[in-house]
Amino acid sequence: MSVTLDRARELVAAAQAEYVREPDVRDALRVCADRLDEPLRVALAGSLKAGKSTLLNALVGQDIAPTDATECTRVVTWYRRGTSPSVTARYDGDRSMSIPVLRRGGRLSFDFGDLTADRVDRLDVEWPARTLARNTIIDTPGTSSLSLDVSERTLSMLTPEDSASGADAVVYLLRTLSASDTSFLTRINDAVGGDSGPLGVVGVVSRADEVGAGRMDAMMSAKEVASRFAVELEKTGLCQAVVPVAGLLALGARTLRQSEFGALVALADAPPDDLQLAMLSADRFSRPDMPLPVDAETRAGLVDRFGLFGIRMAVTLIRMGTRDSPSLARELVERSGLEELRHIIDVQFGERADQLKAHSALVALDRVLRASPAAGSRAIIDEVGSTLADVHGFKELRLLGQLRAREVRLPEPEKAELGRLVGAQGTEVTTRLGLDPDDSVELQRKTAFDAVRSWRSRASHPLLDRFTARACDIAARSAEGILAELDRR
Repeated sequence: MSVTLDRARELVAAAQAEYVREPDVRDALRVCADRLDEPLRVALAGSLKAGKSTLLNALVGQDIAPTDATECTRVVTWYRRGTSPSVTARYDGDRSMSIPVLRRGGRLSFDFGDLTADRVDRLDVEWPARTLARNTIIDTPGTSSLSLDVSERTLSMLTPEDSASGADAVVYLLRTLSASDTSFLTRINDAVGGDSGPLGVVGVVSRADEVGAGRMDAMMSAKEVASRFAVELEKTGLCQAVVPVAGLLALGARTLRQSEFGALVALADAPPDDLQLAMLSADRFSRPDMPLPVDAETRAGLVDRFGLFGIRMAVTLIRMGTRDSPSLARELVERSGLEELRHIIDVQFGERADQLKAHSALVALDRVLRASPAAGSRAIIDEVGSTLADVHGFKELRLLGQLRAREVRLPEPEKAELGRLVGAQGTEVTTRLGLDPDDSVELQRKTAFDAVRSWRSRASHPLLDRFTARACDIAARSAEGILAELDRR
């Protein structure tokens, strides 16, 4: 348990003692306390048809989020770990009802009955998925919806005015980088991180396989697009990374059926010219008159599940020697970009989950206390502000975002060392120090001690600009923290 979480618990407990006779405030404070023990909250946001629900299913590895444009896609939906599938609608302020989970035409759906989306505050979905034990995932309506109310639901969840809602980190899906995307991210930035930038935002070029019209080089084209988006977003410090992900391919690969593998093997054995001609479009590929060794209905199902890019990739991999479905699934997941995104989530969010949760809880605590002043609340507010300003992990997270947006005037090797030391590649001691996990504690201590001296020296150099000097000072404090951790061990 981190010092940050301990400190956050102490401050929440102090506030609870101050408001023992005010039930409404006490309930809000209980939410702050509970939040520190919950899984990390990761919200998926982005414009309409960006592929949020498909990406959520791919991350979980199960079909648990409806992807059709139904009432439920206009509602903020929380996905949590549960012992059995259940969906509960919170509506009309204080009412709730169970929502049936249906399968229509092979697709998952939530049956609202007579309930309309405009009456629903949120959906709570419990599902027995391992991924949800680590992260609560929040699916949000499109930020560029034609309905202003629908867009505002997403903004209200990401920038809440109370402590009852809100995410610890955001995965923002982009198909183009529009002015509305930049404006929306700026509003998140202002609310969550102030002028120092958000503590956790990762950009995703979604439906990346469509960037190159489903060609084999689609992901390469999408990586170029991601690089361009990153350059633009780095100017504002809004995103800590931008990666391309083909969510449909990732979901198809993670749920690959043996019958689908058999159909893909048959297509790989078809004459290449016949297959190439048939795959000029999805409609053409699914036509009954195409001379292919797989029936038209099965082909249409493959397009629906994998897209043309996924089929081309699978056929190529099979022709290159991938001969069983588990191997093909692994290869397709790797090429979908999902693993890179999961790695970023694990490093940027997962390894700093305690810090992100503490930050969210403390920001919420500050809002509660300011909204209901009491005799002793001013002192607690000051302590909350001091903790948010002084906790070194928060400074590291902010610096990681700024390093992509601002120039650090250091030689490239020193830039790389600085990023590694403050946790750009992970928060393990040996990772930060650039050492092997099996290296001795003595070598770790010596390396950390040398890092303290060298980065303290750089930070005090009279010719450094202010931002570079501050970055060097943060690196030195990170090295000091490593030494302290080694002493505790």
